[in-house]
This record gives sequence, structure tokens and C-alpha cells, in this order.
Amino acid sequence: MKIAILKETAAGETRVAASPETVKKFVGLGATVAIEKGAGLNASMADADYAAAGAMVGTQAAVIQDADIVLGVQGPDPKALKNAAKGAWIVAGLDPLGQRARVDAYAKMGAEALAMEFMPRITRAQSMDILSSQSNLSGYKAVVDAAGVYGRAFPLMMTAAGTVSAAKAFIMGVGVAGLQAIATARRLGAQVSATDVRSATKEQIESLGAKAVFVENVAGIEGEGAGGYATEMSDEYKVAQAELVSAHIAKQDIVITTALIPGRAAPRLITDAQIVTMKPGSVIFDLAVSQGGNVEGSKADEVVIKHGVKIMGYSNTPAHLAADASALFARNLFNFLSAFWDKEAGRPVLDEEIGDAIRLTKDGKVVHERLLG
Repeated sequence: MKIAILKETAAGETRVAASPETVKKFVGLGATVAIEKGAGLNASMADADYAAAGAMVGTQAAVIQDADIVLGVQGPDPKALKNAAKGAWIVAGLDPLGQRARVDAYAKMGAEALAMEFMPRITRAQSMDILSSQSNLSGYKAVVDAAGVYGRAFPLMMTAAGTVSAAKAFIMGVGVAGLQAIATARRLGAQVSATDVRSATKEQIESLGAKAVFVENVAGIEGEGAGGYATEMSDEYKVAQAELVSAHIAKQDIVITTALIPGRAAPRLITDAQIVTMKPGSVIFDLAVSQGGNVEGSKADEVVIKHGVKIMGYSNTPAHLAADASALFARNLFNFLSAFWDKEAGRPVLDEEIGDAIRLTKDGKVVHERLLG
């Protein structure tokens, strides 16, 4: 069983799908591991460390030759996989809904593509969940970088020269990223508030010491999506939320937006009219900017100044924490493959529950129900 790790080629992608730690563990399972030269350098993981862990470090052609499993952070170029073993597994974040042509190419070449972002949110799959591990770091990074751009202190400071007031931070969307953003802003000393369309998150917000800001007595989302994700809000709720947010946002120094709906454009949470009401020098970090943005006027990888407010967001936030993001991503992949490792077969054998949830292609066909019809 040969496991191959290629150097990521997507623009701005600094992560790598395996670490020396996970390479050593794969070798311990009996696998042969090959990694492309320089694949981990942007994540502070040296070729020598991979070699010491038991990996063969070489050219892309040598690494992919007869590979049974190809690991990636993002989906590799199908052209780079032409010499992989027949029916090879491609295990990565594949963006199936946004990169359908690439999925079709995987099917055409006979590969079995496994989309890690489709991992079901069930207890036994928590350690395999790339969305959670990467969102956790994204929430942290959003607050830290917003603090850097803000240009003022976060905590309350009492000095002989006078008092510096604590910054007010508002987190919109309380999933994994939002919860980490709350915790990080609190650790930095800000006065933190947060909101979400899912009423079940109110207790989570308050447990972290933040103020919960919620629309009361109005029907919320049409229903929670699979795995606890939010789905589209009702029109009545949108109006009520906009009024509440408009009044609250005008008082904030830092706003972090994190709202995403899988497979759809990010919902608009902050309009230009609301930005006008904010204090000059305030900062908005749009974590959803790569999927259309929660904030009107936000642009990926740019700091946009509108009405004196700085609006920012990264197209790939975890890539700005490459070492830690790679280490967690690599563990997600190892946890997944090792959980299904069949010692007699010398390879992983998937069950129906998880296999059917993440398998996009098999035997030359696209098989996932979300991609059919």
C-alpha cells in the first residue's frame, strides 16, 4: 500500500496533507509513504524530517507512480495522477460543488475520490473532521489579525495617564470558528458579544463569558441543516435580525463574521448602510469572503476601507497558520484512514456510513447523491 503526498499547487496554499508525525504512523501500519520534495517547506516541515520518519522524498513523478492513496489538502490536478494505481483513492478537501469538472475528471480516470469536507458530523468521526480543525484556527486567526489592523488596545488598561477602554467585539455566527473567535477575543480582554440564527448556541455563547444577542419571538431558520449547520433564514427573521444587528453593530470596534451555508453562497450579514453607522477605525473580518462574503464590499486578501471602517478577509485563512493547520489536517487524514485500516488486507476498508457520505466517484462514475441529477 503506497500513500503519496504531492506538493500543493493552488494559489496561496501553504499547507501540506501529511506531517512527519503522521508519516511515521502510516509506516507503522505497514504502508509505504512517498512525499514530493519541498511539499512541507511552507508549513515549516523539512524534507529531512519526512525522510527520518520513513518517507521516500522525491520528484512528483516518482511519488505518484503506482500510488494507491493520494493525500491532499486541496484536490490535486488530475493530470498529475495519471501514473497512480488503477482505482487509487484521492483523499482531500475536494470542493465537490465548486470543482465539479475536476470531480468528473477523477471519475473518468477511474479514481475513487473521497471528499473529506463531506465527513458526517457524528461522534466517531469528530477526529476526522477537517472543517472543524481548520475552522478552529480560522476563528483564532481572524481575531488576532483584526486586532493587529485595529490599531488600538483590546483590554481595559488603567494607567497613571488615564484609562484605555476595552474593545468591543461582536461575533456573527457561532459555529466552530465563531466559538474560537469568542474565546480568543475574551482572552485578549475585549468585551465580547455574539449572535447566531440557531437558538441552541445561546448557551454556548454565554458559557464562554460573552453576551448573547438574539432575536426574540420570531421564527428563525427554516430548519437546522445536517450536522448542525444553519440553513436559510425566514424572511421575517431576516428583517428582525437586520434591525437588531444594526443597532448593536454601531457600537462595536471589531466584528467577525463566520456564517456559511454548505453548497451555497455565504449569506449577507452586514450591508453598506450598516457599515456607515460604525465608528471610524472599526474593523470587520469576513471569514466567508471566499464564498461571496458576509459583508457588502469585502474583498479577499485586501483591506478595504469604507466609511472609515476597515474590512478584511482571507481567501484561505488556515493557510496563514500553515504549520498548525497542516499538523491538524494531517491528523484528520491519519485518524480517518487508520480507523478503517484492515491489517489482513493491508489497506483501509470503508464502511457504508462514512464511505457513502464522502465517496464522490467509483468505477468510472460520479456516485454521490449531491452530485447526481
